Amino acid sequence: MIRVTRQGTVFSGSNEHLNELRSQFNQRHYLRFPELLEPELLEFLQGRIDRGEFYERVHQDIGPNKELCLTGSAASGALSCLMNDERLFQIIQSITECELPRCFEGRIYRAIPNHGHHDAWHNDVIENRLVGLSINLSREVYTGGVLQIRNRESREMVAEVSNVGAGDAIVFRLARYLEHRITEVDGHAAKTAFAGWFRSQPDWISFVRTQIHTGSKIRKLADSAGCAGVSR
Repeated sequence: MIRVTRQGTVFSGSNEHLNELRSQFNQRHYLRFPELLEPELLEFLQGRIDRGEFYERVHQDIGPNKELCLTGSAASGALSCLMNDERLFQIIQSITECELPRCFEGRIYRAIPNHGHHDAWHNDVIENRLVGLSINLSREVYTGGVLQIRNRESREMVAEVSNVGAGDAIVFRLARYLEHRITEVDGHAAKTAFAGWFRSQPDWISFVRTQIHTGSKIRKLADSAGCAGVSR
């Protein structure tokens, strides 16, 4: 029903479908989008990730955490451009009833079993972030790496969701009364995902200009993936 392709975001549902998704999001605080990425795009991204390099990263200002983060690659550039699509922004606004996003900020990360890779409890309600999103880019089915959401004050768990379908995505609520975390991956397979936030500010072009990679570099990486239909 919702699919991200090299030409942009495609929505094949109806207003009734959007209303149903909105109701589910309000009840669960998250939604799963099966096969959000078209198969050809997913295969391209996985191939570029296989040839990429990761460095260990610790997020500041939250509890203990650790992950591997992909350095600049065509996969990162392509996803950055494709997720900054006006049509996708409109769909996210309609489903979550948030402010209209103006940019998406994300990264490709990897969590390896038995390496302490996980995220501590936090809420991400900073820097004009509206809604969170994670897309599974793993080649193998992993275990663990679960998204957990809880009430910030009572610490009551309100949702637990695994995202083990390749190309599947999870959209989840960001709110001051909620916290979320990612548990450690166990078993033998690593988890690779593209995760980030829809933001109300800045707009996409302004955001690109603040990054280490210039807009032309990101655009070049996206062009190498044959991406189109990107908001500018």
